[in-house]
Amino acid sequence: MEEADRSMLAMSDTRSLSLQEIVHLLGGEAIGDGQIRITQVATLAQARPDQLSFLTNSKYRAQLDSTNAGAVVLGPSDRDATDRPRIIVANPYAYVARVLALLNPPRKIAPAVHDSAFVAPTAKVDPSAIIGPHAVIEAGAEVGARTNIGAGCFVGENSRVGEDCLLYPHVSIYHGCALGNRVIVHSGAVIGADGFGFAPDGGQWVKIPQIGGVLIGDDVEIGANTTIDRGALDNTVIEEGVKLDNQIQIAHNVRIGAHTVMAACAGVAGSTTIGKHCMVGGSAGIIGHLNIADRTTISVGTFVTKSIAEPGTYTAVMSAEPHRDWLKLNARLPHLEEM
Repeated sequence: MEEADRSMLAMSDTRSLSLQEIVHLLGGEAIGDGQIRITQVATLAQARPDQLSFLTNSKYRAQLDSTNAGAVVLGPSDRDATDRPRIIVANPYAYVARVLALLNPPRKIAPAVHDSAFVAPTAKVDPSAIIGPHAVIEAGAEVGARTNIGAGCFVGENSRVGEDCLLYPHVSIYHGCALGNRVIVHSGAVIGADGFGFAPDGGQWVKIPQIGGVLIGDDVEIGANTTIDRGALDNTVIEEGVKLDNQIQIAHNVRIGAHTVMAACAGVAGSTTIGKHCMVGGSAGIIGHLNIADRTTISVGTFVTKSIAEPGTYTAVMSAEPHRDWLKLNARLPHLEEM
């Protein structure tokens, strides 16, 4: 977006934009009344005349006739599906995300260090940063420009949080970890806890000190209560643009390639490498020391036990059956070869 366009939006008191203004800022083709003003985005079923809606799933096409939306965002194949004002773009879903960002900018907070926060004398906090109540920034840690460290957060010794980051309340970043720029971390996430490393010795377990760190690239988002363990010797690495949902476990020395996404409750065991632009479904599990090819999709609930060399979609999930039927099927499985 051009600087002049940003200024135009910043001066808007009503936080509304005409259809033509939206197209000017984000591109696309406006059809119909370009002066209709949009204040928010809503679903086809709930939209009001001052709101923008969208169609990304053909099963909702019938709602185009009954929606009260003032305008809609459509793909090229739906160009003539309605007579109401509309914007035609190649990717309506991504376009609507950008419209939402225009109409709902982040709340601006003045830079400050709260009186109850602790910042070690040797920590480096940019003057434009925000340090919330009861946050702790330990010795040698760095907090970059315009970064917001929420209430009760912990940034450990010699860790770094880059520029324009947002840590929601009660995020813990252990010592020796590094976050890039524009990273978002949601509440309860823990970055840099010890990996699960123990050596057997005479019936006991000897803890292996975890001396690696965690390196997180630019534009990463980490969901609530997700945990990313530090490396045992080398670092655990999350490359740029990765998006992790809530309650995900990333074990020590895992590497996740750029722009990969993982849904809630997935787990990755130690020393596995996941490629770039992969998609991992919710509750999927990947055992340790594997390599997953770029642009691989792993379906919901799939358990991956060997490396994947070829991109594609991989599924290993049995659908739910009535319990009686499942018992019968399970009894037959050991005898498949005989049958």
